[in-house]
Amino acid sequence: MSKRIASEKDIWELDRRHHVHPFHNFVSYDEDGSLIMEKGRGARLRDIDGKEYFDAVGGMWCTNIGLGRLEMADAIAEQVQQLAYANPFTDMSNAPAAKLAAKLAQLAPGDLNNVFFTCGGSTANDTAYRLVQMYQAARGKRSKKHILARHDAYHGTTYFAASVSGKAGDRSPEFRYIEDTIHHLTSPNFYRAPEGMDEAQFCDYLIDEMEANINELGADNVSMFYAEPILGSGGVIVPPEGYNRRTWELCQKYDIIYVADEVVTGFGRLGHWFVSKDMFDVQPDIICSAKGLTSGYLPLGAVIFSDRIYNVLRNDEDRWFTGGYTYSGHPVACAAALKNIEIMERENIFENVKDVGVYFEEQLRTLLDLPIVGDIRGRLFMMCVVNVMNKETKEFFPPSVNIGKRISNHCEELGVIVRPAADLNILSPPLTMTREDVDYLVPRLRQAIEMTMADLQEEGLLNINT
Repeated sequence: MSKRIASEKDIWELDRRHHVHPFHNFVSYDEDGSLIMEKGRGARLRDIDGKEYFDAVGGMWCTNIGLGRLEMADAIAEQVQQLAYANPFTDMSNAPAAKLAAKLAQLAPGDLNNVFFTCGGSTANDTAYRLVQMYQAARGKRSKKHILARHDAYHGTTYFAASVSGKAGDRSPEFRYIEDTIHHLTSPNFYRAPEGMDEAQFCDYLIDEMEANINELGADNVSMFYAEPILGSGGVIVPPEGYNRRTWELCQKYDIIYVADEVVTGFGRLGHWFVSKDMFDVQPDIICSAKGLTSGYLPLGAVIFSDRIYNVLRNDEDRWFTGGYTYSGHPVACAAALKNIEIMERENIFENVKDVGVYFEEQLRTLLDLPIVGDIRGRLFMMCVVNVMNKETKEFFPPSVNIGKRISNHCEELGVIVRPAADLNILSPPLTMTREDVDYLVPRLRQAIEMTMADLQEEGLLNINT
């Protein structure tokens, strides 16, 4: 009997049997399967059973202009008919790739005028690593091989990107990682700062630690510093005031390449095309981007790097950048990105982020009266709820409680999608979210947390004094 789909109800079982997901949990997935979406419009999703949800995660930080845009579909279809694919290697290109590269050079700060296209954020970070390796060697600095990154950072799942990431929970004991040249610094999470430190003291502590690491390794041996302006998947961690600028100043002082991973923060999530310069007064040597670049309509990433790096690489006529992907500069993906950027500009979407984002922050902070909500952190359309067992001691729940997932499950019951991440619930809605959407989302999140607390009390896992 041939394999076929008898009805839409069979899709859940087909997915459960055959589809291995990113960050797949083998046991729970075999038992529970997945929530399968069928349709999306704007910030609303509908599953195969017809239930609707407000997508407070924006897909995966990426559906910035919202789903179901007809003009996006038209732009994609038109490019498919015009030129569905073109070889991007060596001396071949296509018009959408050329136009998009020029547009990104215009939007990026300073002399970041050179663009290499990838298939997503992980491959963008992987490419940046190789680019810097080549740059350091090309200028005679072959000893510059060490990399500084941070605990709680997330940069992707390719071999290098997973290695430079600093999320302990993402480290599989069955995998091997680059460990001899990658060094993780203390997370800039003020909520977890050593007791007795104020924010300024914590910032000094972090900067002193970074400089000590550079001196211990030797500045001539340190190649690059990898940083998200605001840490995303590691818990939406906003570094202390002045931290980003001061880390950049250390990179300038010690001749270290500063790589800004703006896969999440780029393309409007914080009301700017890129936030390194506009929000934190940092001029990176390289910016890595993806996600909001196409608003998730098609896979695409970009590495945007400085003339200084490019000019060093071009000083030898026999040098080739031996990196690339079959789908680098894919004409259809680039056409989607160009239309996405056009929509963002035309509809002044960043102004909506700055207006509604402030209201979103205010409303989320009303949840701080709940006994297990220890912190609300983030900026604008990039927010996080930190759940703790004890607000006074900031003690987390045992991992077995799976608090973030419990809350997200109740949210789904109430028609809202939020992202669980251990003790956290992350919110990164489409940039088109309105104040009315906020008023729909926040009360349901509150109800989901209250439902979770009731479950925990009933199970004897939480004791709240009333």
